[in-house]
Amino acid sequence: MAFSSSSSTSLTDQVARRARILTSHLNQITTSYSSPSLERSVCLEYSPTEISEKINFDTAEMRKLLDDHNFDDRDWLFGLLMQSKLFCPKTSGGKVFVTPDFNQSKEQQREVTMKRIEYLLDRGVFNGWLTKTGVEAEKRKFALLDVIGIYDHSLAIKVGVHFFLWGGAIQFFGTKRHHDKWLKDTENYVVKGCFAMTELGHGSNVRGIETITTYDKNTGEFVINTPCESAQKYWIGGLANHATHTVAFSQLYIDGVNQGVHAFIVQVRDADGNVCPNIRVADCGHKIGLNGVDNGRIWFDNVRIPRENLLNSVADVSPDGQYLSAIKDPDQRFAAFLAPLTSGRVTISVSSIYQSKIGLAIALRYSLTRRAFSVSPNGPEVLLLDYPSHQRRLLPLLAKTCAMSFGANYLKRMYINRTPQANKTIHVVSSAFKAAFTWHNMRTLQECREACGGQGLKTENRMGHLKSEYDVQSTFEGDNHVLMQQVSKALIAEYIAAQKRKKPFKGLGLEHMNDPCPIIPAELTSSILRSINFQMDIFFLRERDLLHRFSSEVSQLQAQGESKENAFMLTYQTAEDLAKAFTERSVLQTFVEAEVAVSDGALKSVFGLLRSMYALISIEEDISFLRYGYLSPDKDAAVRKEVTKLCSELRPHTLSVVKSLGIPDAFLSPIAFDWVAANTWSPAQQ
Repeated sequence: MAFSSSSSTSLTDQVARRARILTSHLNQITTSYSSPSLERSVCLEYSPTEISEKINFDTAEMRKLLDDHNFDDRDWLFGLLMQSKLFCPKTSGGKVFVTPDFNQSKEQQREVTMKRIEYLLDRGVFNGWLTKTGVEAEKRKFALLDVIGIYDHSLAIKVGVHFFLWGGAIQFFGTKRHHDKWLKDTENYVVKGCFAMTELGHGSNVRGIETITTYDKNTGEFVINTPCESAQKYWIGGLANHATHTVAFSQLYIDGVNQGVHAFIVQVRDADGNVCPNIRVADCGHKIGLNGVDNGRIWFDNVRIPRENLLNSVADVSPDGQYLSAIKDPDQRFAAFLAPLTSGRVTISVSSIYQSKIGLAIALRYSLTRRAFSVSPNGPEVLLLDYPSHQRRLLPLLAKTCAMSFGANYLKRMYINRTPQANKTIHVVSSAFKAAFTWHNMRTLQECREACGGQGLKTENRMGHLKSEYDVQSTFEGDNHVLMQQVSKALIAEYIAAQKRKKPFKGLGLEHMNDPCPIIPAELTSSILRSINFQMDIFFLRERDLLHRFSSEVSQLQAQGESKENAFMLTYQTAEDLAKAFTERSVLQTFVEAEVAVSDGALKSVFGLLRSMYALISIEEDISFLRYGYLSPDKDAAVRKEVTKLCSELRPHTLSVVKSLGIPDAFLSPIAFDWVAANTWSPAQQ
């Protein structure tokens, strides 16, 4: 190929120019490498958030509203956990952190979990958990369990199974003879209890469990048997290594007639730790998380227990084999046997919100000190949280977590002050909140992990293990999708009952159904979008419309010949939409109630931002508002725009809200603070 003279000259000039640039660049590199040390001015330095960020309101006051009760008891236990090497204190970046050592083997994690329980027992943490009654005793128990869960999920579950499931079953299902014999020894860990309900073949469908118990009137004993492999009790927390006794749920047969599911006390191990005769125990094995809990499997080979070991508050069997129960309806009797699961759903709901708080506190603190990129050629790098995209990732989750805190407190208070009349409401709300809050927690932890970049992968920064440890929450005490469908079944039952009796709605928060249908304004200005009236109205509108739709769909299917059960199965999508609407409306109401009680102007202003963020992000994320026409596309766009504005307005208050979450520094992680010092090279670490 031939080149012209001008082309050749141009090419030569380009080569020369590039050579000059490379020479200059190499000279700069040589100069920099010949320097004895790097200039400090070119290195990033950690600057504490407390220096750069303003505290705009009383964070102690907000913490009281979020934690709700027993602040001194919480702080006492936080201090207790930090005082012992059992809780793995570690210094990093000049601060002490306490977190379990997840690098230990399954066996080591299980044994140290038991040692931690013994440490807490010796220091009076569990005093009165089963032997004291009344609101104050229950509030103390719940508060201390919150703290235990903030430290370690395995420890909280091991304690929760023993006190809330085994101990709760003795309290709820037992009578005075059981209380006198078992509760004090359970509180003192002389007896180590577990809760054998789930089977290999049946989890959520408790009514279908296959374990069989018969009564032998000749000896006055019950005989418990595992008739097939699918009837083996599975995932029984505390069983594999430590439990001495269990509450076993079984089908009770009297003279060949199945009386349904009942609960029995069965001794599993003797005083020396040996498994009792005619009982087989096996380990469930290593799990993706929660390895500090010794989940086990159990088979009963015609195990004989005294007649007195039937927990008989709901039903009893006389010495001569007569079945006795004041509750004649089998369905109502079965519902009574599920009572302990309510406490489990309450504690899971509360726990999942605290884990979201931990993840957000770490990720947001990191984003307030970590910088990336600059917006001008020679300008400083920008804080992560000053990027609108980063705000959009984390601040709506922070608002949701605060909102759900008030929902969790409402549920906890309702449970602690429970009456027989409130049982249905507690069941419905605990089912809804357990599902919604655990889903929220897993989403939050994943977003926080990603928002921390590579540092989020390090074990010491907690994100990965928080995800794996708490993943199980969406499964135990009821599959989330099943629970949400149960919520909608309860709502439609209330709807049909109100229509039949032609009386106003009362209960489950459905009183708004008695009012005229809300009307959404033609124009959604910023002030309207942020108003409590608009937010409540549109949540009411969604719930009442979905309740009408769900009822109509079920009725139409039944009219076409489908059974009631099949009709519910076929309308599951509307059912879950309705349950979500019920849940978010309930949470918003609890937030509004908390906000109304605030008198401090600065705090009230932040509450308004958080409440509006919760309401509007819930609207934006639920396609129901567009699918069913509650909002037009342009109004939905207005909501989205307002969320972005709220992010920028919440940004200056981020540290203040984080400091209000009730999580001490020691229970966070190194990247939440001086992540430069935490990663500084030290000969001792090599």
